[in-house]
Amino acid sequence: MAQSTLHFQEEPPAGPSLTVYDQEHMTLYLRLLDAERDGADWRDVVKVLFDLDPEVDPERCRHIHAAHLARAQWMSEHGYRELIGKNPLT
Repeated sequence: MAQSTLHFQEEPPAGPSLTVYDQEHMTLYLRLLDAERDGADWRDVVKVLFDLDPEVDPERCRHIHAAHLARAQWMSEHGYRELIGKNPLT
């Protein structure tokens, strides 16, 4: 099911701290990580998760996918610590 009501930026915020955007897009991040793990084609992923057509604007779609996947990976390696109340430096 497409998340057509999902409002997303071209790039998620970058930085060493969890943002409101990250919290609002947690499900998206998890779905991106699942798709990556399963070897899904990025074109299929942007169709389903972002409701975008990669045939119309492949560069933009590829960028949106890559930027959000990178933030999802950051969340899985570092950002989650803020969610569980642990200091990210320990």
